[in-house]
Amino acid sequence: MIEKQKVTELVEEWLSDKEYFLVDIVISKDDKITVEIDHAEGVWIEDCAELSRHIESGLSRESEDFELEVGSAGLGQPFKVVQQYRNHIGLEVEVLGKDGKKYKGILKSVEDDSFVLSITKKEKLEGMKRPQLVEVELKFTYDEVKYTKYIIKFK
Repeated sequence: MIEKQKVTELVEEWLSDKEYFLVDIVISKDDKITVEIDHAEGVWIEDCAELSRHIESGLSRESEDFELEVGSAGLGQPFKVVQQYRNHIGLEVEVLGKDGKKYKGILKSVEDDSFVLSITKKEKLEGMKRPQLVEVELKFTYDEVKYTKYIIKFK
């Protein structure tokens, strides 16, 4: 079985002088290795191919047969690492809380342990007959959410 630590070291070695970051590495029981990387401006296929060659050069097919897939974190897929949150500051995202509530709003800020989402909701304000739309900021810790993902809009 291929060791995840070995693959992680190879990926981090390749990433060391690049603006890409590691999102996830999954190794199945039958040695299918899936590596996801991301970049603030998107991922180029040429870079995925280069990373794939780098990983293959550090593993031995003679000792273990494996399948290798290198790609970008999928658009519209839930965020897996804090850097993905940072890359989406100022953009609209969807958050599903562990309480089952969904929120859509603008990602305002990101810390290592939490993030702030700005949502618009109706509230009854003092002295007003009808509820008014107001902007409210909600702070979440990462363990309070099932997922956060970028909202794709088509114009």
